[in-house]
Amino acid sequence: MAEPPRSPHLLPMRVLRLLLAVIITVVLASPAGAGEREDRLDTLFVELRHAADAEAARPIEAAIWLLWSATGRIETDRIMARGIAAMQRGGFAEALAAFDELVAAAPEWAEAWNKRATLYYLMDDYEASVADIGKTLALEPRHFGALSGLGLIYVAIGNEEAALKAFEKALTIHPHMSGPARFVDILRDMAEDSAI
Repeated sequence: MAEPPRSPHLLPMRVLRLLLAVIITVVLASPAGAGEREDRLDTLFVELRHAADAEAARPIEAAIWLLWSATGRIETDRIMARGIAAMQRGGFAEALAAFDELVAAAPEWAEAWNKRATLYYLMDDYEASVADIGKTLALEPRHFGALSGLGLIYVAIGNEEAALKAFEKALTIHPHMSGPARFVDILRDMAEDSAI
């Protein structure tokens, strides 16, 4: 199919993405980068909490994930990319090796722990996943993805009360997450049914 004509005043999307990646890398790699990054995250979390609906929250969530997902250090980000690619194709041993290397190289990076927690979840190693979620939340208490993952683990092991608490906490941070909201409704209904 032919590409639709573009306005001469608009940059192609791939150029915009590259430009954004360069800007984030420069900001994260600069001496003040960590502080600027935290200030930007603080602002984004306020915007996320006050977003009118899921559609308005979507770009804010994407910006948060973008800031969480890169350190601005080429080698560290390369290890992350390698681990994610391996995990996505089901190469769990390769992904685990990459994420082990990552948490050793950047133990202060919450997303390194979160990615390994995700991998452990996919490997049905819930105990290890919960431990890494704990590290993630210690570094970034607002990590709604980790809280949602924690809720999924508790659902899987049959601890509905703990699952409900994790999903509710995720929703206090990101009120428009559809998955946790659905689980909260189901778990509350189950709790009401069992109370009867």
